[in-house]
Amino acid sequence: MSAVIEMRAIKREYCMDSNKKKTASVIVRALRGVDFFANEGEFVSVMGPSGSGKSTLMNILGCLDKPTSGTYFLDGEETSKSDSNTFAYIRNRKIGFIFQSFNLLSRTTALENVELPLFYRREKFNKERAKEVLDEVGLSQRMDHYPSQLSGGQQQRVAIARAMVNDPAFLLADEPTGNLDSEMTLEIMALFQQLNDKGKTVIMVTHEPELAEYTKRIITLRDGLLVSDEQVKQRRL
Repeated sequence: MSAVIEMRAIKREYCMDSNKKKTASVIVRALRGVDFFANEGEFVSVMGPSGSGKSTLMNILGCLDKPTSGTYFLDGEETSKSDSNTFAYIRNRKIGFIFQSFNLLSRTTALENVELPLFYRREKFNKERAKEVLDEVGLSQRMDHYPSQLSGGQQQRVAIARAMVNDPAFLLADEPTGNLDSEMTLEIMALFQQLNDKGKTVIMVTHEPELAEYTKRIITLRDGLLVSDEQVKQRRL
């Protein structure tokens, strides 16, 4: 298997100005030298308490932020020194983002929402590709519906299809079931397992241990350090 993600000695520090006059700035060390690797076809959950560095790691994984030091190879390409235009290109081509809040456009259909990343590639809309991924997430009969006409689980399926339409190197899911009830949560986790079974790499940030049980590997952060990395027996849906 080839490596999709290779992070070495990743540090991220923030300079926080003190409110008091004539005092030195405070350095916040959000990540303190993290090594993280993920191969093609893995399903990894990222866990840790509040303030552990999960969000910072996610932002760097998603090329939304740069590390202060260290290297990050994504699908064989070094990203940590990239400029904003290269970052935008990488995000569109290499990473499929899935958020807790779905982030669908309310006045466009499911099909049009899924087509949106193709528009940002400055290519002609590819309806056949959008239809293909909507079918893959079980929404071929709902592609002409608007978000308001879909359940929360169906809206998240549209968001997953949108994340997949450019065939990214990996899916990056940030608390993807946070707005769903228990039944819909299991539906979405089952879908992630199905996509992973077909070879798609999935990285999921979560604070819920019961959701991490549905992945194949759990990494845990604490105080900006990666404190555990273990393969687990996946609970199947």
